[in-house]
Amino acid sequence: MDVKELNLQYQGFANTQNLWVEHEVYHLQQFVLPSKTSIVFNEPLPKNIRLGKRVEQFVFHQLKQQSQISIVFQNLQIQQEKHTLGEMDTLILMDKKPVHLEIIYKFYLYDDSVGTSELEHWIGPNRKDSLIQKLDKLKNKQLPLLYHPETLKYLEKHNIHVDDIQQQVLFKAQLFVPFNKTTYNFKLINPDCLMGFYLKQEELSQFKMAKFYIPSKANWLIEPHAQVSWLTYTLFMQTVSPILEKKTAPLVWIKSPNGELKKCFVVWWL
Repeated sequence: MDVKELNLQYQGFANTQNLWVEHEVYHLQQFVLPSKTSIVFNEPLPKNIRLGKRVEQFVFHQLKQQSQISIVFQNLQIQQEKHTLGEMDTLILMDKKPVHLEIIYKFYLYDDSVGTSELEHWIGPNRKDSLIQKLDKLKNKQLPLLYHPETLKYLEKHNIHVDDIQQQVLFKAQLFVPFNKTTYNFKLINPDCLMGFYLKQEELSQFKMAKFYIPSKANWLIEPHAQVSWLTYTLFMQTVSPILEKKTAPLVWIKSPNGELKKCFVVWWL
């Protein structure tokens, strides 16, 4: 794996903000790192590790750099008679107090035709998932796994009492709003997570003088930079059309003639 590219992914991850700050959402409390961490990632990663697991490794790397944090376990499979009940991302001791931490990194698009509340309006690029579905899963499936009898057996081995454990989430996200829509006033969501816009194929004609780049899924984490192989509008349209026909919404970087870089999704469902 390209070390430079991996570090750009890590830096993009590290610079992504928590999806909410200073208050609970859905009764979920955000985890905040006590202190700054290195901007260099120098650990081996399995080839073709998917984006969610990649992010988990980035978080573990950050946790290891905190003097007041020790990791009790990471990616613990909870099993009952060879049947996997689920996986707990990590249990840490922070200032010697146990914290069960679930790690989430998502890309969401704002569509106010979906649902009736601010949280319900955020959906995945291909409309297969949503923020509210993820919050439901965290609250009703992932976090309650801590209290399963099989988990309690494991905690006993480490002399940790379940009642002493605090549950938190590290929920980071990149958010995208409709192209050329007015600014939004979000009450619950951190506006610093806004990374760009989304548009349909027909609207790309407004960028005929621009250059384009389609990063790989792992590189969705990266903040756009100029040192890539840019495509002309014509070549880009030839490349993006088959992707959209497969009902897949690619993430795209756009470089304007003045050098300004933008990040957007081109969606097939508008």
